[in-house]
Amino acid sequence: MSPKVSIIMGSTSDLPVMEKAMAFLNEQQIPFEVNALSAHRTPDAVEAFARGAEERGIRVIIAAAGMAAALPGVIAASTSLPVIGVPIKGMLDGLDAMLSIIQMPPGIPVATVGVNASMNAAILAMQILALSDPETAVRLKQYKASLGKKIEKANADLAEIKYDFKTN
Repeated sequence: MSPKVSIIMGSTSDLPVMEKAMAFLNEQQIPFEVNALSAHRTPDAVEAFARGAEERGIRVIIAAAGMAAALPGVIAASTSLPVIGVPIKGMLDGLDAMLSIIQMPPGIPVATVGVNASMNAAILAMQILALSDPETAVRLKQYKASLGKKIEKANADLAEIKYDFKTN
């Protein structure tokens, strides 16, 4: 089995955030790989990874980074694959990382999700893959349908909560 999505983090300290993306991809049966590569400490390895990703069968890259958050942009500069940036909460509640990731120069886009929102990054990766993979598209539609069912159940559960002045 070859990975279709690559999850890259600047450090293993990002792992607790990125585990949600890994769990989602695993549940959705999307092959993925995970690596720690640093734009600042291992720049040659990052460039080699990005340049070789498409040839290895990778279709989407999810790159997490905090603080200066250079990793997603450095990867995007070296590949034509879609890159999804996940800003990691740090010193400024992730605002520093988010601004670093979204402020890319023309021609080097990085799709960016919310701070610590790795699951949304995984869902976006699945949406990209679903464009050319009918089986993934079916699983995506099933997942999206399940979101509404969760809210319907939550609303039914709320109806069971009793208070003297609660009217529904």
